[in-house]
Amino acid sequence: MLYLPSHRVFSARFVFCCCHDFERSAAIRDRLRINNRIRAREVRLIDENGAQIGIVSIRDALSMAEERGLDLVEVAPNAVPPVCRILDYGKFRYEQSKKEREARKNQKQVEVKQIRLEPKTDDHDLEVKAKQARRFLLEGDKVKFNLRFRGREIFHQEIGLEMLERMAEELRDISVVEQRPTMEGRVLTLLLAPNQKAKTQAQRERQQQTSRSTTSSVAKVSAPASDAAPDDQADEED
Repeated sequence: MLYLPSHRVFSARFVFCCCHDFERSAAIRDRLRINNRIRAREVRLIDENGAQIGIVSIRDALSMAEERGLDLVEVAPNAVPPVCRILDYGKFRYEQSKKEREARKNQKQVEVKQIRLEPKTDDHDLEVKAKQARRFLLEGDKVKFNLRFRGREIFHQEIGLEMLERMAEELRDISVVEQRPTMEGRVLTLLLAPNQKAKTQAQRERQQQTSRSTTSSVAKVSAPASDAAPDDQADEED
């Protein structure tokens, strides 16, 4: 049998949804004062083309906006006097919301990448793990090294500590130690976080090195052609 909600339940849900949508719209609208909600007597006015009009009374500013079929928006309420701009508020609010959505979309969520190690990990594997950690750090993620001791290995924690300190030293050019080596049960952990300043500097140095390598390669390719020119000229004279 099909169940239909009672009239009271339906009405309550309708009122709740309407109130929720109204509150959300009001929150967006309350970010800026517009038109008659502006309280200042005088404002510094900017027109719809970005031109500075100067300090005018709020009455004159509202009249200019109304004549253009646009809104008067208080864009800098803390200035003395407040700064207002003539614009299409509906279009302005849409563009601002679009920018906020794009900013949230492009904002990277920082993750903690886990890398496992053992006291028996050899030098080659450590190099591979370091390269993997470097890639994660350059992408903006944190890296947590987990070195697990098995059996009697727990009595030689200094081996694991030395290994983690070696990894921290290997990656110090692009990272900072957020949490020093710490024992968690039978696991020794080390947490590294990206160092934005060092990361930018490292990327700049790599780009410069790549540019120098490219220039050197081009010079080597072009050198034989210039050396061959006198020989060709000598053949023509003969």
